[in-house]
Parts: sequence; C-alpha cells; structure tokens
Amino acid sequence: MAAPSIEGMASVALGETHASASRLPPGTIAATEIWKRFRADRRRAFFQDEVSRFMDRMRGRTTRGWTWALRDVELRAEPGESIGLIGPNGSGKTTFLKILTRVMYPTAGSVDLRGRVGALIAINAGIHPNLTGRENVMLTGTLMGLSRRDVAGRFDDIVEFAGLGHAIDRQAKFYSVGMLTRLGFGVAAFLEPDVLLVDEVLAVGDASFQQRCLDRMREVLQQGTTLVFVSHDLASVEATCSRVMWLQNGVTVADGPGREVVKAYRESVEKATGLERRIEGRIALESVKVASGDGGSIHTEGPVEFELALTSNEDYRAWVYIGITEGTASPIVVLSAGREIPVGPGRNVVRCRVDHLPLPRGRYFLWIGAYQGSTNGPELIGWQSAAPFDVYGPDLDEAPVAVVRLSPVQVISDWSLER
Repeated sequence: MAAPSIEGMASVALGETHASASRLPPGTIAATEIWKRFRADRRRAFFQDEVSRFMDRMRGRTTRGWTWALRDVELRAEPGESIGLIGPNGSGKTTFLKILTRVMYPTAGSVDLRGRVGALIAINAGIHPNLTGRENVMLTGTLMGLSRRDVAGRFDDIVEFAGLGHAIDRQAKFYSVGMLTRLGFGVAAFLEPDVLLVDEVLAVGDASFQQRCLDRMREVLQQGTTLVFVSHDLASVEATCSRVMWLQNGVTVADGPGREVVKAYRESVEKATGLERRIEGRIALESVKVASGDGGSIHTEGPVEFELALTSNEDYRAWVYIGITEGTASPIVVLSAGREIPVGPGRNVVRCRVDHLPLPRGRYFLWIGAYQGSTNGPELIGWQSAAPFDVYGPDLDEAPVAVVRLSPVQVISDWSLER
C-alpha cells in the first residue's frame, strides 16, 4: 500500500470504523492500516547547513523532513489471544504499542480496543513520582474504570507481587528502577484488564521477578485476557505467545505461529551476522562440512559429523569449540574435545562426531572458535558463524504456556500407564 497523502491524513480518525464495531467483545483488538510518521530532527542553523539546504532545494531534492515509523501495519486479535511483537531496535514495536494504548495517535489508520486496558510500556509509565505507591495504585485503578472498593480488594495481591510492603507508602520518586517496574507490572496485571500490553518488562528484572511475571501472564491468559508482549527475549516470547508479529523498519515481515516466526527471525539474524561478522585470526578457517555419519541426511537422534579444515603458519596448541545455534551467537550446545589439539603449519583437518544428535526438525547454524593454551587464552579463531545445516525428524514437543525452554533439545522418551 502506498503512503497516504498529507492532505488525506487529517480525515483518518482513531476509533470505530465499522457499524459492527460496537458488537465486538471485550479483549478484541482491531488495528487497521496503521501508518505513523515523525518529523526529522531540525539540523542546527550553521551557515554551511543553510548552504547545503539551499543547494538541495536548487537541485530539486527538497524533502518535508518526515520519517515513517510504521507503514501499513495491521493487527486483529480475538479475546484471550497472546501475541508477541519482535524485531530489531527501531523497528516500530514500542511505537505500535503506544498507538494501541492511545498514548500516541496514528498518522493514518484506525484502532479499536474493547474493554479495560492494562499497559506497561515504560518503567515509570502511569506512575506519578510525587505520589506514594499506594496512591499510584488507587489512581491507576480509578483511571481504568474500577471502583475504589475493587482496587482495594486487589491491593494486597499487587503489593505482595511487587514486594513493596516496606515501601508502599513512600513516594515513587524514591523507588529504584526495579521497584518501579514491579509496581507498574503489578498494577497493570492485577487489575484484571481485558487487554494487557507489556513492553520489555523482563529486561530489567532479576530471575525471580521474571518468573513471577511469566506466571502472572499465564494466569491472565487463562482468565481470557488478550496479551500483546514486546520483548527481545525470544525464548520468553516463544513460550508465552501462540502468535508472533515480526516488524522491521516499520513494516510487518511475518505474522503467524510463534515458533515459526521466531525461527525465521533468528535465521535472518544469522544471515546478517554471517555476512557482516567474519573474524580473521591466527588460524584460518578454510572450509566446513556438516554431514550425517552414514552419508545421508541428518536426523534427530542420528549421527552427525563436523569437519573443520584449518590453515596455519605456525604451531599452536588450540582449544577448539563448536557451538550449535538457532541463529544468534548463543549456542544450544557447546562441544569441545576437552583437551588441546595440536595445529601445525599447513592444512589441518579436525573432525567431531556426535552419535545421537538431540535436536528437533529445523535449520541450525554451526559456530566455531579456537583459543590458545586454555579456554581463556588468546583467540586463534574468533567465535563466529561457520555453516548452516538442516535436521530432519519430529517437531519440538510443545511446552506449557509461559514455561520458558532454555534450549530446544528433543529427548526421545517412552511413556507408560499402569492402573
């Protein structure tokens, strides 16, 4: 879809766009053809800048100084659906979330959210620094349309979740970042919203708080709340959200089942890394081969052999590591010989065999690194992507909602039942 004209933007309103909109149930999200632009920063008025602008105008290269943050983004969510938003920094995720909360309005398009909305889109969003924690809870609940009695009935749960019993009557401006985050998420999630919008809440909390957030999100999903979750923690997104949208440069790249979209995003990260990050070390990586031990395709629980051809000009005693990832530099497993491998001048071939590969069906990437003398020694080969390979077999077993799996390892098991 082409960008809307400047003249036509003012006629686009935020709100109901269909006669049947009033019949939408609480928890429904209908965002249609969302465009959002921002004016580019004004350059400083130095003489050379004015000359440059004048020359641009003379050459017909004038612009209105606008940048499109979102371009034709759509989202339709039914009550109880869980949706993750992923993408690199600057892709428009937080902007889209702010439009859904009506903190910000779209340049063009329409948004219709039904029911009570709880949102945590910034650490201190909705928290007044001069009010105490108790007063902030009561104020937010009132703004969400709850009576004072309803808020009071949930107040103890919020305080217990946030762990702020000792500071609930202290002004919020004296709270730490972690305290503000716990209070903000507690208010957003415990006041029983029909729609819960969360942006990177897991990025600033400790492991205990992250687990409590995941547990609470699982509970609100079971209660029929619609969840939109923005995060760079792909494992948490995959575990929590049945559907994922991938935004890049303000455009929807993919929208579909969570694991499939997250997998595609990881592969795009790997491709970009493979093109841009090639590290030259004291030992050169000449070639890499990944093959099944029997010469066929690679299967789950089957054998696989990794062959590394290394070229060196000197003698080194190297610790060689192999990592298998889904795209990013963080490996699912790391393999090592557990000892030094002597690498001499000329061509050296290092082989590593795994008899039972515990990976489900999918595409994976081989990473390698080599270090002199010890695991903490000087780099001989910098940690880098070496080659992709495909594994055939069963899909990864599904996990319960909001249960984060650290590694997608497939373990074949037999089950029985006795009565």
